[in-house]
Amino acid sequence: MAATSPSQDLAEDEEEYVLLDLDSVFGQAIIPPNAPYVLSGLDTSNPILTIDNKLKLIGKYEETIGTCFVFNEGEAAPVVHESTGPSEANLLSGKCIVDPKQAPSKEVKPIARLHKILKFRLLSETESPDKADKETDIVNV
Repeated sequence: MAATSPSQDLAEDEEEYVLLDLDSVFGQAIIPPNAPYVLSGLDTSNPILTIDNKLKLIGKYEETIGTCFVFNEGEAAPVVHESTGPSEANLLSGKCIVDPKQAPSKEVKPIARLHKILKFRLLSETESPDKADKETDIVNV
C-alpha cells in the first residue's frame, strides 16, 4: 500500500483556473446568451467545447506571458463621513453622514490568477473529437 505525503494531498486539491478564449470564433458563429455548454477533455491537449448541442469548438492550451489576474466587481460600501470635534456650527457632532449626491462606487477584488489560456476555434467536419469526448473531465453548465 502506497502512502501519500501531505504535500501530495495538497497538490491534488489545488484548483487551477483557465481562461476560455473565444476570440477566433467571434464573427464565424452566433453564440446565444446563456446557452448551455459542455466542456470535455480538460486533461487532454485539445479539449472540446460544445455550445447549445450544436456548435463544436476545439481548444488548445497556451501558457500566458506572466500571470493573468481575474477580478470580481461589486458594490462598495458608501463612504461615511463622521463629524468630530467641538464646534458651535456642527449640529451633528458624533453622527455619521452619507453624501446623497455621491455616485455609487465599485469595489474590485482579485479572485484568481491563471497561467494558461484555452484558445478555441471551430471544429472542422474532418477533425475527430472522439478521443477528447471519451475523457473523464466533463463540465455541464
